[in-house]
Amino acid sequence: MKSTYTKPFLIAAFIVLADQILKTWVRTHMVLGEEIKLLGNRGFLHYTENNGMAFGWELGGEAGKLALTLFRILAVSGIAYGLVYLIRHKFHRGLILTIALIFAGALGNIIDSAFYGLIYHYAPIFQGRVVDMFYFPLLTGVFPSWVPVWGGEEYIFFRPVFNIADAAISVGVVLILLNQKKYFKEDIKEEPQPNSEIVEE
Repeated sequence: MKSTYTKPFLIAAFIVLADQILKTWVRTHMVLGEEIKLLGNRGFLHYTENNGMAFGWELGGEAGKLALTLFRILAVSGIAYGLVYLIRHKFHRGLILTIALIFAGALGNIIDSAFYGLIYHYAPIFQGRVVDMFYFPLLTGVFPSWVPVWGGEEYIFFRPVFNIADAAISVGVVLILLNQKKYFKEDIKEEPQPNSEIVEE
């Protein structure tokens, strides 16, 4: 396989491997809810599991969980196909890299959802829980009393707990949004001019 194919998939494989190594370490060395400080009170390894999407979002019940996992499998298959398409048609390398990041993140979480229940003997296939561990409550405080709805309540930024796979997906999406003009720039064909070198004789 050409290097143009192998590099994006090698990057994806590295991310998936790192994601799974860290998840396995957290699951085998920490108890659910345990925290290890990384950046004082502003960064933790916080072991938690969720049944749903990135950052703990969920679809309710076993049927919702099964539907979500099957959707993930279809989505990651589509992303893989799209990645090959982008490589074959020589799209912008930055776009190919960002799609590789999203592909790796989706695949990393699929492994949890599809197989962790079987591996760790707590659920049937496709009913596993995703392991999350990064928690960065960078800002904490209390909303002023005059703030509608949340007045007087405590706030935490950034509240979600996430993993390497979630981070890869988020970075990929943000890079596409920031660079979409560059990634999807249309090639404007030059009109032949009398003195142009591209005019056919």
